[in-house]
Amino acid sequence: MINFRRSTAVLLGLLATTALTGPAQADEEPAPEPPRVELVLDVSGSMRAADIDGRTRISVAQQAFNEVVDALPEETQLGIRVLGATYRGKDKKVGCQDTQQIVPVGPVDRSAAKAAVATLRPTGFTPVGLALRSAAQDLGTGATTRRIVLITDGEDTCAPPDPCEVARELAAQGTSLVVDTLGLAPDEKVRRQLLCIASATGGTYTAAQSAEELTDRIKQLVERAADTHTRAPTVVGGTSACDSAPLLAPGVYADRESFSEHRYYRVPIRPGQELRASVSMALDRAVNRDYGVLLRATAADGRELVRGADAGSGRADVLSAGLRWSASADDEDAAETEQSSAPVIEPTTVCLVVSNSFAPRPGTAATPGMPVELTIDVVAAAPAPDGPDLGRGWVLLALLTIAGLITGLLAGLLTRWWVATWREN
Repeated sequence: MINFRRSTAVLLGLLATTALTGPAQADEEPAPEPPRVELVLDVSGSMRAADIDGRTRISVAQQAFNEVVDALPEETQLGIRVLGATYRGKDKKVGCQDTQQIVPVGPVDRSAAKAAVATLRPTGFTPVGLALRSAAQDLGTGATTRRIVLITDGEDTCAPPDPCEVARELAAQGTSLVVDTLGLAPDEKVRRQLLCIASATGGTYTAAQSAEELTDRIKQLVERAADTHTRAPTVVGGTSACDSAPLLAPGVYADRESFSEHRYYRVPIRPGQELRASVSMALDRAVNRDYGVLLRATAADGRELVRGADAGSGRADVLSAGLRWSASADDEDAAETEQSSAPVIEPTTVCLVVSNSFAPRPGTAATPGMPVELTIDVVAAAPAPDGPDLGRGWVLLALLTIAGLITGLLAGLLTRWWVATWREN
C-alpha cells in the first residue's frame, strides 16, 4: 500500500511538472536570421573628382559611410567591400583583380569600420562585376534575402565579367540576393548599367547628386534590409502545360521566363474560397518597345476563368498584373452557357498561366529568362452584394415591355397637360 501511494504521488508530481513546464520535447521555432548587408564602394581613380557640393566623390562617400555606421540597427550584420583601392600601376590584368573585403559581414565594430573607410584613397581600375560576385560570396546564402548596396561613379572598366551579366547570373542561381545601386556621376551610360544590375536582382537604382542624398539613401537601403524580405521568395519552375505544373500554396515565388513564353502553375481552391494572384516581371535587359504581361486563371479543362494584363512602351522597368476569382458566380454562368452534352468540369484546381510578349533587341542575351515574381493568396470568398432580381428570359422581357408602356403613357399625359396649360396662358 505504501509503495502504491508513493508511486501515485510520483506520477502526480510528474503530471503537474509537465502541465507547468510544457512537453520536454516540444520543438522550438528557430530564431530568425539577422539582416545581412554588404556595402560595395568604388575607390577607383575617378572618385577623386571634386564635383559633389565642391568636394571629392570619395570624401562624400566616406562621410555617408560614417553616418550610416553610426545609425546602423543593432541587429543588422554589415560588411564593407571596396574595388580599385590598392593597385596603383597600369597593368590592367592586375588592376582588374583589385577588390577586397575590408570589414567582414557580421556585428559591426563601429570604430574599426569607420577607421577602415577613412584610410581609402582613389587609386585604380573599376572591376564592378568581380566585386559583385565576391560580395555575393561574402554574404553567403540562407532563408532570408541578402542585400548589396553598390556605390560607384563609373561603369565597369574590366569586363569580362560584365556586371549586368553577373547580376543575372546571381539572380538565376536563386541566391536570394538583391543589389541596389547608387550612381555618383550624371552619366547616361553609367545609369543604364547600374539600372540593369538593379533590375536583374529586384533592386533599385538611385542617382545621388549631393552628400545628403547619398547618406539618406544608404540609410534607407540598410534599414529596408531589416524591414522587408524577412523570407526570400521560394524558387519554383513553371512548366509548359497545366497537368505537369507545380502545385503552389499561398506564398511568394520566384521564377524565370523566356521571351514570348507561357508558364503554368496550379493552385488548389476549395469551395467558398477566393484566389488572389499577381505577377511582376522585371525588364533586366534591352527589349523592343510595345510589350506586355498577361496573367490568366483557367479551369482544368482549359476554360478561361479570368485574366489580368499590363503593357508598356519602353518607359516601365517592371510590369505587373493581378486577378481575383472565386468559384461561386463563375460556375453558375458556365452551367447556363454550356450547351454541349459534355459535362462541365468543376475547377477544384485552378491553373495560373503567365505569358509575356517581350522581344529581345539585336545582341540581347536570351538566357537566363526574365525574372518573374508570383504572389498567391487564397482567402474566404466575399459574397457579392444582393441586387433586385428582375428575372430572366421571357419574364425579364415582359417586365421591360410593361415598364416601357407605363413610361410612354405617363410621358404622353404629361405632354398633353403641359400643352394645354401653355395654350391657356
